[in-house]
Amino acid sequence: MALEIIVPAPGESVSEVTISNWLVKEGDWVEMDAPIAEFESDKATFEVNAEKAGIIEKLIGAEGDTIAVNTVIALINTEAARPEGMKEAAAPTVVTPAAAPSAQPENKATDVAKAESTSPEKKNIEIPSDLSISPVALQLLREYNVNPSNVQGTGSNGKITKLDALEAIVKLGGVKQVGGSGSREARREKMTNLRKTVSRRLVAAKNETAMLTTFNEVNMKPIMDLRGVYKKKFEEKFGVGLGFMSFFTRAVCIALKDWPAVNASIEGEEIVYHDYCDISIAVSAPKGLVVPVIRSAENLSLAEIESEVKRLATKARDNKLTIDEMTGGTFTITNGGVFGSMMSTPIINPPQSGILGMHNIVERPVVENGQIVIRPMMYLALSYDHRIIDGRESVSFLVRVKNLLENPEMLLDGKRPEESVLGL
Repeated sequence: MALEIIVPAPGESVSEVTISNWLVKEGDWVEMDAPIAEFESDKATFEVNAEKAGIIEKLIGAEGDTIAVNTVIALINTEAARPEGMKEAAAPTVVTPAAAPSAQPENKATDVAKAESTSPEKKNIEIPSDLSISPVALQLLREYNVNPSNVQGTGSNGKITKLDALEAIVKLGGVKQVGGSGSREARREKMTNLRKTVSRRLVAAKNETAMLTTFNEVNMKPIMDLRGVYKKKFEEKFGVGLGFMSFFTRAVCIALKDWPAVNASIEGEEIVYHDYCDISIAVSAPKGLVVPVIRSAENLSLAEIESEVKRLATKARDNKLTIDEMTGGTFTITNGGVFGSMMSTPIINPPQSGILGMHNIVERPVVENGQIVIRPMMYLALSYDHRIIDGRESVSFLVRVKNLLENPEMLLDGKRPEESVLGL
């Protein structure tokens, strides 16, 4: 009798999901706990695994189909004999870009062979014999005409993953191969549940809030000098880099305590003030923008903030974030500067009332003590809900953030940096 694999509900309010990607095909042998498919809800992406080892007898539904939760999506013949020559695996054997790296040594030649056989069209790209790359990653690189030899793999034993391929396509300026010179082809793709949800929330934020944006600029030289002195020592001790996000998060938490309305939200006819700072950080993931939350950020050191940012960003890029990790924030920080943005007006993340936009750092002439000097400057933007936050509060909040960043000793409790929250 075939074992039925059922799609679980990823959350209480989720009634349907979309089949994002089949990771196996009918007739494949799968080990117990091996991923069968990726599914996408309006809040998160998740995998469904095989409950027992066996042969995939039937897959129900096609990629892109929307199905109800708690329905059968696959049948596994658990009484089938293991194929000859196939040993029982200690870890899932199905290749998937979102799966955790296997602890077993990689067969690089096999990986490349599989990738070449599954690629819809083989581009004229030479694949080194010792290169380890996932089939999906190779297909993407060929599609966008990027040589895998120029891509740094971050997977197990240096394997090139789907995320490595996507980042390389952006960084190296890959150009998608189309029908020919001057092609005017167009293609249509169904909006994912995540993109539909983002669209609805953005429109609702514009229509249901009295959103306004105020701007300022910050001299980043003091923080850059501090990082230059302590960055190496910080990374050696804590195992994470000393980035800008920890400084901004700490500055925001201090400013939110001074101006609590910026950390508030509206529920019906009441204003809810939060005595804690759950800071949402906007992260660009493969399937769209997600906003995981750093809980009680006001109680964290710079090292703890950096570790949490790294953990959440990694899970976002691997489509592994849970619903709990993406809900309940009280204020959002978004960094368009990583993409080169000079200035923007970020949109509020309801029911929050404020969002801080970081931008790229550019050396510009500024006047200090009557002298024109060159400084690394960043524009800051605070979008806020004018129903709760008045102009005085919004401007004062942003000025407070600016002053804290330009005087990082204020972030370090007035102590010497090596004795402070840097933890060194």
